[in-house]
Amino acid sequence: MRIAVVGGSGQIARLLHPLLVTAGHHPVALVRNEAQRPDLEALGAEVRLLDIENSDVAGFATAFAGCDAVVFAAGGGPDGNIDRKRTVDLEGSLKSSAAAESLGIQRFVQISAIDVDTPVSPDAPAVWAAYVAAKRDADIALRDGPLAWTILRPGRLTDDPPTGLVSLGPSVARGDVTRGDVAAVVAAVVDDERTVGKQWNLVGGETPVAEAVAAAVLG
Repeated sequence: MRIAVVGGSGQIARLLHPLLVTAGHHPVALVRNEAQRPDLEALGAEVRLLDIENSDVAGFATAFAGCDAVVFAAGGGPDGNIDRKRTVDLEGSLKSSAAAESLGIQRFVQISAIDVDTPVSPDAPAVWAAYVAAKRDADIALRDGPLAWTILRPGRLTDDPPTGLVSLGPSVARGDVTRGDVAAVVAAVVDDERTVGKQWNLVGGETPVAEAVAAAVLG
């Protein structure tokens, strides 16, 4: 498949592109900055320009042209900018799904965050509350829409080397997970029809990725 990766220069996306290539897919990294092209092409990705915050649905559709699936891997980042949690994490997802639908692209994998359905403590920092709300609302909208979606909700992300071992399921408890292992799960589910309509928490564990996906499908 030709797979559009929204947030194509992010840390998870950079680990995902080579995995998609190895699996026989053609990743399309959607990025804002032309200067990122050489590094991403070296990872095997086609590069197209997309400004998530300032592009409309038509702009997203132009960037998705010819693609068979979308992976939403974008995030507003750990900065203190509350507004970007809405414009990137929520509105970016909404525009991505709308553009996919307009083109007849059914497959959509979204990287969310663990426990975003749990109410945030009144004492939580405002930027964290905004992040949780954005991820929660993006997931709700995707679940309520017509696409063939899978939602992955990783725990706290680390830059440790990937282990290839995870724990995956709807009620998995909060924990750490490497960005490399998140990328491996995305690559495993994107062309697996059994994972359509599934929302899973994802943390580090003791089960190889392929086995963890198979077990989670069975429930």
